[in-house]
Amino acid sequence: MHRPAPDPRPRVLHLAQPVDGGVARVVLDLVRAQLASGAQVTVGCPGGDLGSELRRTGAGFRPWRATRSPGPGLAGEVRRLARLIEEVRPELVHAHSAKAGLAARLAVRGRIPTVFQPHAWSFEAVGGVTAGLALRWERWGARWADRVVCVSEAERATGVRAGVHASYAVIPNGIDTARFSPAPAATAPAAPSRTALAPDLDPSAPLVVCVGRLCRQKGQDVLLRAWEQVRRTAPDARLVLVGDGPDRDALRARAHPSVRFAGAVDDTVPWYRAADLVVLPSRWEGMALAPLEALACGRPVVLTDVDGARESLPPALAPHCLVPAADPVALAAAVTALLADVPLRAALADQGRRHVLSTHDVRHTAERVADLYRDLLGSRPPVSFERRESILS
Repeated sequence: MHRPAPDPRPRVLHLAQPVDGGVARVVLDLVRAQLASGAQVTVGCPGGDLGSELRRTGAGFRPWRATRSPGPGLAGEVRRLARLIEEVRPELVHAHSAKAGLAARLAVRGRIPTVFQPHAWSFEAVGGVTAGLALRWERWGARWADRVVCVSEAERATGVRAGVHASYAVIPNGIDTARFSPAPAATAPAAPSRTALAPDLDPSAPLVVCVGRLCRQKGQDVLLRAWEQVRRTAPDARLVLVGDGPDRDALRARAHPSVRFAGAVDDTVPWYRAADLVVLPSRWEGMALAPLEALACGRPVVLTDVDGARESLPPALAPHCLVPAADPVALAAAVTALLADVPLRAALADQGRRHVLSTHDVRHTAERVADLYRDLLGSRPPVSFERRESILS
């Protein structure tokens, strides 16, 4: 009997938790690019925004019940993940962020080529005893990752300094530069589009926009402290926080009336295009997407000098656009200076967009990830799933 030739396309299983924010966007963009290249792609995640989007891409979607943080349910999450892997039978597992990276490596334990992508290190996100436990795990778990993919050289250096000895690869984040682009010339400048987003926004007032999950990592509390100083110089300026998260109520309680909370939105592009300046005051990152997206939309940025920030900018922008983390005085000074200098904002935005197009197009990112997969799959014998206990044991 004639048997069809085996499908040469690699079977890739992405595992993700969280399912919103930057991690979800990175996974979704990478999945789309891999599907376009002919790979067989399945994603395991708890659903959420990422699950909804995946169903529209044509990728295989497998619900994986897991909380965002480690806890007493971890053992059950690992068992469920091991069963999922047994059903999908991937040739390679790519785990995204700390929780999926923890569960995936415990479930696979090196038996299948495994890529772990931290998207910022877990031990930077917590403090005290929890940080020590997270660091011990990352040091131990590195043995079960064939590659640890960092999105910036600075993120890799942080791991090395912390004693996470691994086989590293640095692949910068990329974005969809067709989607994130300047407004068509017919609708420029940005101001007229503001009334469509929010009728109460004055089209002539300086507008600062911050896009990100409302949480301690993204530093909106620092921005609100800085905003008090910005208003002394630019009293007509308005600030819009785009996103939702656990710190929403606390931030609202301390915000001046000139601050608007837009909540979570399906499309951030109109907000980028409407802004005079985009700010991301993060306390830690691997390489944030929001500055790349803003620059691609032709908007200047101010961001904190955390991992990945300098690498996401052309060198000429750093003196104007980078400030120390958790420093509201420096943040206010940078925002105020750029709001007052329209020609400088335009020049920085133009340089930034050209940099993103040449360096941070998601297609370049997907090509480098594909090269990494080929390297791993070419150096390991095929995985056998003949015995169920090969993964579940």
